[in-house]
Amino acid sequence: MRLLAVLIGLSVFLTTTIFAQNITIKMYKTSKKNQGVAIGVVRAKDTPSGLLLMPHLKNLSPGLHGFHIHQGHSCKNAGMAAGGHLDPKKTHKHLGPYRQGHLGDLPVLLVNKHGVALKPVIAPRLTVADIKGRTLMIHAGGDNYKDTPKKLGGGGKRVACGVIN
Repeated sequence: MRLLAVLIGLSVFLTTTIFAQNITIKMYKTSKKNQGVAIGVVRAKDTPSGLLLMPHLKNLSPGLHGFHIHQGHSCKNAGMAAGGHLDPKKTHKHLGPYRQGHLGDLPVLLVNKHGVALKPVIAPRLTVADIKGRTLMIHAGGDNYKDTPKKLGGGGKRVACGVIN
């Protein structure tokens, strides 16, 4: 019986490890013309706790930045072609990654004093399958997950974007 339990546990572990989806998203500074300068990548991986996003980014301003999955599949026109935050249930609410608003709301991205972002975040309501064909956006400012005093958390300008293939 104990051997059976170990084999089942090993099988589940191997299945989730081998078949867990893992993608790399190339990130670029936004630009009105074509594609901007490359700033690194964000790796996304399914985990039992949700979507793990592991940034390896440089040349960003220090501090907290709004970080979202946008519904569109293009970063053209300074990121505006990416459309709004992913919201398939049409909640029209910006409530953050842990409440039932936009599905695309992610935890904020922390950029250190050297302009580098390496701290991973978990998006508990998302999977790799949910984000394929969308865009990953970094905003100039932080995010308070409210529409006040400024709409969509006050993140402002779209400073970096990556198409999720």
